[in-house]
Amino acid sequence: MIDKEGKNDLKNLGEFGLIHLITKNIKLKNQSSLVGVGDDAAILDMGNQLTVITTDMLTEGIHFNLVYTPLKHLGYKSVIVNLSDIYAMNAIPTQILVSIAISSRFTTEMIEELYEGIHLACSVYGVDLIGGDTTSSLIGMTICITAIGAAPKGKIVYRSGAQENDLVCVTGDLGAAFMGLQLLERELKVFDKSGSIQPELEGYDYILERQLKPEARRDIINLLAEMEIHPTSMIDISDGLSSEILHLCESSETGCKIYADKIPIAGETRKMAEELNIEPLTTAINGGEDYELLFTVPSKDIDKISSLNGISIIGHITKKSEGNYLVTPDASLVEIFALGWNSFKTN
Repeated sequence: MIDKEGKNDLKNLGEFGLIHLITKNIKLKNQSSLVGVGDDAAILDMGNQLTVITTDMLTEGIHFNLVYTPLKHLGYKSVIVNLSDIYAMNAIPTQILVSIAISSRFTTEMIEELYEGIHLACSVYGVDLIGGDTTSSLIGMTICITAIGAAPKGKIVYRSGAQENDLVCVTGDLGAAFMGLQLLERELKVFDKSGSIQPELEGYDYILERQLKPEARRDIINLLAEMEIHPTSMIDISDGLSSEILHLCESSETGCKIYADKIPIAGETRKMAEELNIEPLTTAINGGEDYELLFTVPSKDIDKISSLNGISIIGHITKKSEGNYLVTPDASLVEIFALGWNSFKTN
C-alpha cells in the first residue's frame, strides 16, 4: 500500500522486504569480514578459527506477552533463540551480550527473575555473559542479545551449499511451539471474557514448554560431528518450515520437494490442532519458534542419517527450474509459499 505522500507501507513491504531494503547496499570492506548479512550469523576470520556473531531482538507485545510468559522463561528463551542461530552455522556459542530497555512498571525483583533465566541458559549451554547495555523505555520491555561463537575453518555450514539430490532433513518435530502459543492465547481470551475462569492447560505440557522454554539443538551438532556427517547447508527453524526451506533454496539456487507425510508432528500438537480445527500439517509448515535445525546432506549419507534418532528425512533438493513443492500423500504437488512469521504483517 502507498500512502497519500507516495510512501510505501511497511506492512506491504514485509519483514524480508525490509531486510532487503536496508541491506542491499552493504559492501564489506575488511578482509576479516567473510560473511555479513544473508545467513543465520555473520562470519569473521580472526586467524586460526572463525568467529560467528548473531543478534536477535524480542519486543513485548510483538514477540511475547507477559500475561502468560514467566520472566524467567523469557530470559531463558531470549538466549536460546540466539544460540540456535550459532548452532545453525555448525559452530559452538561461547559468549553473549544482553541489552534491555524497560519501562518504570518493572520492579527490581522482576528484572532479577528475567536474569535468572538468562544465567540458567548460559550455565546449561556453557556460555559466558560478557556485557551489554540498559536503557529506559516509555512502554514495555525490549531484549536484545548478541551471541558469539567459534568454529574451525572448514566446519562452518552456510545456507548456500545445498546441491541437487541432497537429502533434506529436520530435527525433532514441528508445529509444537505454534500450537502452544494458540493454547495460551485461547485461554487468555477466555479469562479476559469471563474475568474469573482459570486456564485449562493440563495435558499440554509439551507444547507449552516448546513455546515458553525452547531448547537449542546443541546435541544434533555434536551428533553429526560424531557420525562424521557434514551438512551441505543448514538453517534453524524460527519463522516456520516454509519460510526456512525457501531461504535455503534461494541461497543455494536450487529447488526442493518436501513430502508432507514425512514431516514430523508430535501427538500433542495434532491433538491441539484438532481442538482448534486447524490442519496439523499447516502448523508444522507455517508455525514458527520451533528452533529445530533444517539441513541437507549428500545422498551417500542416507544410511548414517536414517540410523539417527531425532532426525527425519523429509525431502530432497532439485534443480532450481523445478521449483519448490510439497508432495501430498496422493502424489499431488503444492507450491511452497513463505507463510511463516512476519513481524510487519498480521499473522
